[in-house]
Amino acid sequence: MNKTKLSQDENLSFKVSHQLLPQDYQRIDLYFSLPVEMGINPSTLNEEEFFYSNIKNHSAYYADQLHLPLVRSRFVSQKKGEQSDYRLNLNLYSYQVKKALDADIKQTLKLKAAEEFYPAAVELAEQTLSLTKKLRRYTPSDKKLNSFFENADNYLSWHIEQSFLKLLSRGPKSSEFTAERELLLSLCRSENDYRIENKYNSQVTLDDANRITNKMRLLQRLIEYGVVFQRKTRYLNVNLKRFVRGVVTAVIMAFVMLLVLNARTNFTEVTVALVAFLGLIYGLRETFKEDLTSLIWRKIQKGRPKWQNLFTHSVTKKRILSQILWLEYISNKDLPKSVNALFQQRRQQNKQAAQLLHFRCDNKVMAKEFLPGYDEIQQQTFFNLTPFVRFLKKGAGRLYSLEGQKISSQGVEQRYQINLILRHFCKGEESLQRFKITLNRSEIVNIESIN
Repeated sequence: MNKTKLSQDENLSFKVSHQLLPQDYQRIDLYFSLPVEMGINPSTLNEEEFFYSNIKNHSAYYADQLHLPLVRSRFVSQKKGEQSDYRLNLNLYSYQVKKALDADIKQTLKLKAAEEFYPAAVELAEQTLSLTKKLRRYTPSDKKLNSFFENADNYLSWHIEQSFLKLLSRGPKSSEFTAERELLLSLCRSENDYRIENKYNSQVTLDDANRITNKMRLLQRLIEYGVVFQRKTRYLNVNLKRFVRGVVTAVIMAFVMLLVLNARTNFTEVTVALVAFLGLIYGLRETFKEDLTSLIWRKIQKGRPKWQNLFTHSVTKKRILSQILWLEYISNKDLPKSVNALFQQRRQQNKQAAQLLHFRCDNKVMAKEFLPGYDEIQQQTFFNLTPFVRFLKKGAGRLYSLEGQKISSQGVEQRYQINLILRHFCKGEESLQRFKITLNRSEIVNIESIN
């Protein structure tokens, strides 16, 4: 069964990742148990605002073994296919190299012993050099194709340099591996000299850290063309919401007109009392119309899907993936039995009053097959928890301790814990996993998977 992974993304965000096969169907449910003391409820955090601002979806072709490029060197030859084929194949190769390098850099940084770290880093450098040689072996002569090549080559060269500099700055320091460290630094210097020699970036851009970084972000988006799918989000209940608003308005107006007609029969002429009564009627209409509409709409919308994401291939414009999405506050009685049972396994001190928030995503792959070399696509959903910490306290005072005759103190911060259950349906099988997300006002401190 295809497992779903939940991991931290940035300081206050995490991501849920899973893979999809051609014509596959999978369902993802996330149940957030938010402590009442965090102040999160329908009055303080609107579901729709949270969805549009803090939940993002990303879908792209995926390779399981990222350190082995799936796109062979022949794919980046300008002699194979038309101009659109060249750009797509070039992007596939470049994107794969970037993903491979990012994954291997992350794995290498986990090696804390210098005896393991530097040999792995040197091997990674050799593999990277081999991949860039394959790319640069096929420098196109056609000016139309050359711009695509220069963009990809410029970005990869810069990304390689930045990746290895980060690797060296965060890796263990040891005087016994001076030669290996110098080899890695020479790779960074050679990539920098390569870009200067080819005049990929102007001196003005190089002198400004913000300009060069923003330019590389642009080039990164360019190499994602044809690999990362384009997303279009559609609100599903627009017409139903209009219908509900219209019916509520019609009913209220009919009631108001009935009161007005009765008032005219009781008042034979226009008086101050008549004017005041009509003003009161119309004031009550305006006061209760929105509240009544919101109440009825929330009852009707409960349990209904709210959005649809359509992912299309940026080159062929064919639909690849469709997502149906839910996001709503629920009560304990709405929890499935399996999810509720898992929540009940918490220790007694953790069973505090909480607000439940439910996110659901149904994924359906419409494509019968993917591009050559790719058997899966990766779907990632990013959740930004910044709105969750809006009402949190900055600190919880000081902790005092006695050491002999001396009293010392240190500042302590107040932390909050969100219990989260991830439920995954795939091919008739269900898997459940509980996580504890510990956070303060500035970051997610820890994400712990509970067995």
